Amino acid sequence: MGEVAVTIGGRRYPVSCDDGQEEHVTKLAAYVDKRAQELAESVGRVSEARLLVMTCLVVADELADAYDELDRLQSQTKIAERRARVDAEAALETRFAPLVDALAERIESIAGRLEKD
Repeated sequence: MGEVAVTIGGRRYPVSCDDGQEEHVTKLAAYVDKRAQELAESVGRVSEARLLVMTCLVVADELADAYDELDRLQSQTKIAERRARVDAEAALETRFAPLVDALAERIESIAGRLEKD
């Protein structure tokens, strides 16, 4: 198991993580620290615990927005896929309908000749 020391709000914290995830955890901590610093600058002096709670809420809000955007994009993708499928079916029908009609006429012609014989 990996371990990395991260700094948030000027304090170092040891954090355990899966092997190979140290860099990722360090980047996440740097993001949280940045957001905490931004909040501290905007709200002024607050307790460390309150600042971390506020930071967690801000990051959770960003995550919720990202999930909403993901849902919106997935819905748009499904709609676009349905439209593409309908358009493709229409294009195939337009392209092959005359061929099918011609084949049907030939079959009817052959059937008519066979009935005469």
